[in-house]
Order: sequence, then C-alpha cells, then structure tokens
Amino acid sequence: CDRGAEQRRRFGQRGAVMSLRILSADERLAEAQGKTTMALFGPSGAGKTTLLKTLPSAETLCIDLEAGLKSVQQWPGDSIPVRRFADAIDIACLIGGVNPAAQPEEHFSEAHHAHLRAQHPELAARIDGKRIIFVDSITDLTRQAMAWAKTRPEALSERTGKPDTRGAYGLLAREVIGLLKHLQHAPGKTVIFVGILERLTDEMNRTIWQPQMEGGKAARELPGIVDQVMTLSLFSQETSPDGAVAWRHDPDKGEVRRLVCRSGNPWGLPAKDRSGRLDMTEPPDLGALLTKINQPLKG
Repeated sequence: CDRGAEQRRRFGQRGAVMSLRILSADERLAEAQGKTTMALFGPSGAGKTTLLKTLPSAETLCIDLEAGLKSVQQWPGDSIPVRRFADAIDIACLIGGVNPAAQPEEHFSEAHHAHLRAQHPELAARIDGKRIIFVDSITDLTRQAMAWAKTRPEALSERTGKPDTRGAYGLLAREVIGLLKHLQHAPGKTVIFVGILERLTDEMNRTIWQPQMEGGKAARELPGIVDQVMTLSLFSQETSPDGAVAWRHDPDKGEVRRLVCRSGNPWGLPAKDRSGRLDMTEPPDLGALLTKINQPLKG
C-alpha cells in the first residue's frame, strides 16, 4: 500500500490526463492529407513572395516578417506584420495551440495560450479560420531572434558581464527551433516557411547554395523538421536531338521559374520530398503542388 501511494504521488505530478493514444491507419492518413510543412528557398528577387498568389487567399494567412508584400499588393488575403521576435512567438502560439510538454511559465504552455486568446479573441478567431500559414521569411525571423537574444541575460558573460556571442547564438537556436517545431505540430494547418538562398564559392571554386539564416544550427535542423524542402530558381529549356525536353539550371539568365523538389538533384540545390509524389522540378504553383502532395495513394 505504501509503495502504491508513493507511485501515485510521484507519477501524479506529471499531469492528470495521459495524452498518448494509438492512431489508426485511416486517422494517420487523414491527418497527413490535411497538412504539410514546407521550407521554400530562393535567391533574392526570385519571386518567392509572389507564390502567395497561387494559394487560396481566403484560407491563407501571411506572417509578414520583412515588410516585403509590395510585390503582391493586389493579393486579397490576410497578413500579420511582425517586427519583434516576441510577437512571432505569440503568433506561433495562437497558430500551433498548446504544447502539452511546456511548463506553465514557458512559451506555448496552456497558460500562455489561454492568455493570448483572452487578450486577442478576434485575432485568434481569424487564425483559427486559416488552413495555410505562409511565413515570409524565416531569414528575417532569425534576424529578429538574434536582436532579441542579444538583450537576454544568456547573452552576457557571467564572469565579465560583457556580451557573449556564443550565448546569444545558443539562445537563438533553441528559441527558433522551438518555434519551428511548434508550428510543425499546428493541428490541421499547412505551414510554408520562405527563406533567402545565397550562393557561395568554396576554396575549390565550387558553387554552394545554402539558406541565409542567423546561426547555423537552425538552418541545419530545418530540413529535418519540415516534410518538404524546395528551391525556386531560374531555368532554361533545352531540347536534345531526339526531341526530349530538359531543364538547365540558369540562375543568372534563365527565363523560366521552376521549383526544385527532390534531393540528389544535379544542381546541388536544397530539396527534399517526403511525399514521394513530386518530380525533380515542378511549375511554381504552390496550390497545385499541395494538391499533388496530398492526393490519395492509388491502390
């Protein structure tokens, strides 16, 4: 009896309700078809933001972190301008709901979520009605996170009291990755992270394409968090003597925009397709792409 009482006392502290449950194959399939997480990269000026026009405007919410919607002024959808990382955290909490693992004083906890819904009921209701979240851009999200991290106690040396860059970058990585993972689990919502892709040349004079983000850890972990990684770039069309048509990556002079969707592509561009339904390149239409990704498997 004493042993049972001790176990109830110890394990009861973990929470009154177990959140674990078994998902049937049908439930898992329905959930997979209802949401997708995607990272979309491209050089500055490639037209990443204009892809908003290919999404259903009534169901899409743009999180505008870079004041960069001039190219889609006529887009009729809703947007939220965000200029502080603290606001980005709050918006992510309203989108993603409650993280059952968060402590009451932490971001995304039940207390945090309840407070935001009580303070901003109209905003919360508008977010609830959206199916697609377009985050533009993750590059600026990490810049805002870095500005915030530099003001925190973790960014100061305990010994000297002077700024500690390593501490700031460590805090940035933890908080940004936490935000990305929270949005990954947003129930019933497709989340698209947009970011700048930069071209670098290594010591062997080889071209390397990589996401432009503050800190390396978040950039390294992002592909493992999302379902799909895509690169928007320019291509030229070529026809072989036998009449076959192929795409040649031509980032400087190409006239056709394409989305590179699969890893191991011949151009070394960031890409990944967990759905297994996409071709090496696809037309730059996110609405059509989501339909293709979420279509039921035959047989």
